[in-house]
Amino acid sequence: MSDLEMRIAQGRGDEPADLVLSGGIVWDLVTDTMIKGDVAICGDTIVGTGADYDGKVKIDVNGQTLVPGFIDTHLHIESSLVTPFEFDRCVTPLGVTTAICDPHEIANVIGPDGIRYFQDASLHTLMDIRVQLSSCVPSTDMETAGARIDAADLLPLMGHPSGIGLAEFMNYPAVIHRDAEAMAKLTLFELGHIDGHCPLLSGRDLNAYISAGIRTEHEATTAEEALEKLQKGLRVLIREGSVSKDLQALQPLLTQTTAPYMCLCTDDRNPLDIAEEGHLNFMVAELIRLGTPPLAAYRAASLSGAEAFGLNDRGQIAPGKRADIVVLSDVQACEVGMVLAGGVQVSDSAFAARSILAPVARNSVNAPKVCAQDFRTTVNREETDVIGIIEGQIITEHLRETIPIRDGDKHPDPARDLARIVVVERHGKNGNIATGFVRGFGLQTGAIASTVCHDHHNIACVGMNYDDIAIATNRLSEIEGGLVIAEDGIVVAELALPVAGLMSLMPFEQVRTDLQNMRTAAVALGVSLNEPFLQLAFLALPVIPSLKITDRGMVDITNFQLIS
Repeated sequence: MSDLEMRIAQGRGDEPADLVLSGGIVWDLVTDTMIKGDVAICGDTIVGTGADYDGKVKIDVNGQTLVPGFIDTHLHIESSLVTPFEFDRCVTPLGVTTAICDPHEIANVIGPDGIRYFQDASLHTLMDIRVQLSSCVPSTDMETAGARIDAADLLPLMGHPSGIGLAEFMNYPAVIHRDAEAMAKLTLFELGHIDGHCPLLSGRDLNAYISAGIRTEHEATTAEEALEKLQKGLRVLIREGSVSKDLQALQPLLTQTTAPYMCLCTDDRNPLDIAEEGHLNFMVAELIRLGTPPLAAYRAASLSGAEAFGLNDRGQIAPGKRADIVVLSDVQACEVGMVLAGGVQVSDSAFAARSILAPVARNSVNAPKVCAQDFRTTVNREETDVIGIIEGQIITEHLRETIPIRDGDKHPDPARDLARIVVVERHGKNGNIATGFVRGFGLQTGAIASTVCHDHHNIACVGMNYDDIAIATNRLSEIEGGLVIAEDGIVVAELALPVAGLMSLMPFEQVRTDLQNMRTAAVALGVSLNEPFLQLAFLALPVIPSLKITDRGMVDITNFQLIS
């Protein structure tokens, strides 16, 4: 009997189902009805609901509610600081059965081979990792990345089973001003899905951007911004990551009317926050707590994402759909009791049965050795552009402060919360070193350095002491990248990320513990931010308003130009 015939036979009850979930209640998110009866599964496909079934294996889910598996509609797995296999082990038990990822972090380090690594990994994980093809590597021409990906480089990557389309098109000025390379990439994916990224864009510029064929967007930070984007046909992805926290601002907009057009995503969330709060399950529970109708919250977490990205085989517990099922012991609190991903019960033994790929992109940190003298200011103008951090957002303020020049240098000033920020090119291309000032860390002493530095992933360091900045920066080369904290001339905490300088080789539990130690060490330096490491990383992303810094210098995002 063919697979097709077997599915039909098991759905009709002519053959015992491979797996039966019995005693639970299926919550149908299309009709908002509760369906009693078994759920029959053949292989990775649901073949029966609302009836009694015999099964080769039966699991009793008596008294529990069954909903479709959750879909994270936009994230960068690298920013979880673990490999895709550890990410799978970390969040699939929380109900995330599909993750739509953009591997542009690793692609900025090693190019198309980084995307291929994620494509290959997607064939071995319990969750279904869908790999969008990175559109902006580098994100702009105002930074030095380890690689460049043009339209011709994307063509051989198309057609993979994990593929959906083109990942977030961050360089929105290149789209609206019809840059030739941007047009080549958009044309290549004209008949497929194109993901958006256009913070604060509105009016005619937003019209132009959407006219390029872009269909989804996750950068709305206010209800007003999200409303305009919905009105103009975009599917809005509500984001709640470790730094970018937009859920509270957008929650009032999520109703049973808008839910089919709004989805959930995390973008960047580390294992420590996942352990303390959760993942999409946390978002669902928080939305409900804030007053969102439960139906709207669960639709946004599953069915809406499936439809927005053309994944028509999931998002509903119904015959013919992929057997991605979350068993809830408490709907209001989104307490997950059991998860099925593609018909496989998520468990330690299921994770142990996977084939794990060897890590890639080792020894990727090739930065120049730096010293304290490298961070002195060379300008003679006291008026200074300063990056102003807004906690909970990756948007920054463009501040202007008067910083006196003493001994030929502008010095960091903890009393004014003015820290030196440094970006050092680490791909071995040119050895650039750029310096500036940032306000918002609360740092009183020492330095924090990282090779997680969006999206070019050079070394970013913020500090109050030049010697500590040099020690932390140089240490990153010795450990193949990661996070380092230095104080009084010594390294006081570190987390090695030797896979492209982005991901650990350790289990997510160890990374979680190390992150807790890093956070404690940062607080000891006076840091007041809840997530200083990712906040630092986003200060180097020159496609998010208003002021950023790359290895080429300070960048005025409003005018999309380097500040001389």
